[in-house]
Amino acid sequence: MKTVIPGERNEAQTIASILAGNTHEFHDLIRPYERGIYVMALSMLKNEADAEDVAQEAFLKAFRSLHSFRAESKFSTWLFSITLNEARNRLRHKNTLRVESLDALPDEQEHFTPALLRDWREIPLQTLERLEVRRMLQQAISTLPQIYREVLMLRDVQDLTICESAQVLDITEATVKVRLHRARMMLQKKLAPQFKQISPKRGWFSWL
Repeated sequence: MKTVIPGERNEAQTIASILAGNTHEFHDLIRPYERGIYVMALSMLKNEADAEDVAQEAFLKAFRSLHSFRAESKFSTWLFSITLNEARNRLRHKNTLRVESLDALPDEQEHFTPALLRDWREIPLQTLERLEVRRMLQQAISTLPQIYREVLMLRDVQDLTICESAQVLDITEATVKVRLHRARMMLQKKLAPQFKQISPKRGWFSWL
C-alpha cells in the first residue's frame, strides 16, 4: 500500500474539491509551481513574453484537463509535462511549422479562467554578485542544445527525480542519466572560465 504523506493528501483533497465545483481553489493548487513553470518555459524559449504565454497556457490546460489527472504521478510532474509540450509547440510554431490546437475549451467551462499570473521574475537578490552569477548561469543554460537543457532544468533546477524527469520527457531513466551527465559537463565547460573555484555541483542552481 502506498504511503500518503500529508502534502500529497492535501493536494489530492484540493484537486477533488476543484473537480467538485470549487474552481477558485485552483489558484492555491498551482501557486507553488508558478515560478518553476515560468523558469522552465523561459529556459526553452529564451523570450520572457513567450515564456509567460506558455506558462499561462500550461496552467489553463491543466485546469481544463484536471479531470484526467489520475495521480499515477505527482501533480507537479504532470504539470511540467504539459508545460514542456506547450513550449515545444511554441518552438515549432516559431520555426514556421503548423501546430494544431490540442484541445478546445468546452462551453460549460468558459465561465472560469485562472487569474493572470504576476511577478514572474520577482526574486530577492541580496548582492550584485548574486545577480551576476544568476545572469551568467541562465545565459549558459540557454546555450545548451534543447534535449540537454530540458533534462537539466527538470532535474537540477526543478529538482524532479530521475524517474519523474523520465516521465515528463517520455524517455528512459538511463537516457535521463546520460543526458544529465552530458548537460552538466557542457555547463561546467561553459562556466569554467568564470567560476574557476566552483565545482559542477547542483548547488549552482539555487542561484536561479
